[in-house]
Amino acid sequence: MLKIKFPLTAIAFSLVSLCSFAQNAPTKIYKPDGYSIETIETPKDVRFHITGLDSAKDGTVYVATRFGDVWRYTNEQWFKFAEGLHEPTGLLIDDDGSVLVAQKPELTRLTDTNNDGISDSYEYVAGDWEFHDNYHEFTFGPVKDDKGNLYGTLNLSHGNPNAFSLGAMGSAGGYRGFAFQVNQAGEFIPYAWGLRSPAGIGASPQGEVFFTDNQGDWVPTSKMHLLQKDKFYGHPVSLIEIEGHTKKSISALPLETLAAMSEKPVVWIPHVEVANSPGNPEWDTTAGKFGPFSGQIFIGDQTQSNIFRVLLDKVNGVYQGAVINFMNNFQSGNIRVNFDKHGQLWVGQTARGWGAKGGKPFGLQKVVWDGSNPFELLDIKLTKKGFKLKFTEKLDVDSVIATHFNAQEWNYHYSSNYGSPKHNQKRLKISQVNLSQDGYEVDIELPLTADKVVQIDFTNIKDINDRQVSVGSVYYTLNQLIQ
Repeated sequence: MLKIKFPLTAIAFSLVSLCSFAQNAPTKIYKPDGYSIETIETPKDVRFHITGLDSAKDGTVYVATRFGDVWRYTNEQWFKFAEGLHEPTGLLIDDDGSVLVAQKPELTRLTDTNNDGISDSYEYVAGDWEFHDNYHEFTFGPVKDDKGNLYGTLNLSHGNPNAFSLGAMGSAGGYRGFAFQVNQAGEFIPYAWGLRSPAGIGASPQGEVFFTDNQGDWVPTSKMHLLQKDKFYGHPVSLIEIEGHTKKSISALPLETLAAMSEKPVVWIPHVEVANSPGNPEWDTTAGKFGPFSGQIFIGDQTQSNIFRVLLDKVNGVYQGAVINFMNNFQSGNIRVNFDKHGQLWVGQTARGWGAKGGKPFGLQKVVWDGSNPFELLDIKLTKKGFKLKFTEKLDVDSVIATHFNAQEWNYHYSSNYGSPKHNQKRLKISQVNLSQDGYEVDIELPLTADKVVQIDFTNIKDINDRQVSVGSVYYTLNQLIQ
């Protein structure tokens, strides 16, 4: 058994400029009051690119690395739990304490049967998809719903000459670009299709499954969806495995037809402004141990080295909502996040294969809260005339005026192009602003149009302690208006 002991090292945020790996331009540092980042030292001389992360009931943290190992971290010590896996990119601790790992060719259950701290059982769970030895054919997951079914997602290939492609990415068959279910009987079920590079999948406390997809061909900007059976999510090449479709018929489908077939995302994630390569959705189930954001979704981004929040809204019985930045200036690319039993947000990191604003190639950090109240936007909900914005602290009455809010809208163009600029972008006039009696909520009235992203800026708002928010822009995906 490999046993390594390290001290837990805390690294405080420094308000200095961070250089962008792409443009070498300064990046604004943002974080809520009361939150800080602690860095965990990883095993020496180990390429510790974390691509899977979960924490056990006793607080032990398990990670999978991209080079095929599984490690556990307990009492400030690292122990190697398993090795020899094929580029795993997801990890789940099951109810019985076994570890489920998504590696490229299969879903595997790791079990320590003799209680010596090392897995001695590598059990096949599922692998009914095809793996064509293409570097981009990742397998993400698994997560479990409230009925005990497992879910994962299968990346499309890139640069495979045998693949059917209508853009940058392709499928050589075998359910590439699909989400899958493994039911309680162990049956593999192709569940949904049209996915591109769905690097993050997560299950809500209610057992609903959501996934993120990365910007690229047929994905105008990164996004998050609710996963639903037999639905199509936009990338057409996986239709080759759906009855009634051929390469010729898929290639002939009009753009408007494909767009109408596609499920709308719960949220669009503006490119660069919020994320380039989002990872798994993680729900704050800490019951206040992590601060005022209980019940909200946190997602890390591999390129921007940041974490953002998703604020769900249910309109006419259907999810839509908003995204807002939470913290940045992490040391590497944030691809996996997980809350432990203490209310700490662990962040698994890698920059291998893609650049990241954080300068280190890999690592492990966690976000901790000191108990003090931040001043930030807490939530946003659609109203019939605009939006209701709720803050974490009472607002200064004098700062709540219409000129301290700005709004604009746009949409994205769905096509085979790699990403999309903002289309039909225009400013929106805010006609009225009203502060609630308790001082925490602001109703703003402005013209609303369905199928737009609405950005609302509120940087000049202050709380009763004369503080300004660290993040002053929220992006609401307005799929539909209140009926």
